[in-house]
Amino acid sequence: MNTQSTLGILCSTFNRKVVLTMGIQMASQQKVLYQADNNYVQNLASVRHHLHSICRQHANQFVRVQTLDGQVVTGRILGCDRGLFYLGVKNYGGQRSFFGSSSDEAILTLVLYELLVITLLYT
Repeated sequence: MNTQSTLGILCSTFNRKVVLTMGIQMASQQKVLYQADNNYVQNLASVRHHLHSICRQHANQFVRVQTLDGQVVTGRILGCDRGLFYLGVKNYGGQRSFFGSSSDEAILTLVLYELLVITLLYT
């Protein structure tokens, strides 16, 4: 074996060790802290789909919403988008102007999976 081929083997081995070492370092830096159970994911997707349907069906209607932590809010359903629930609530702080329009309603954004009860107020 000549010096050049020995050097090539050492460089090749060295590169593999560097790649292997970098791979181990990357793996140790990317530790999974939480991963949702498949049943939970399926249930959550089903609930989200159901709530999106309710939002479309009752858009612009007044509701009372209770969240998982006990917060109760009354407002008008503005819509849902990718797991978020938008509720128009009375703005008691005075008139606000966004892009030239004035409104006495503020937009409250809630996370769908934190909602416990949505009650239709007026039928």
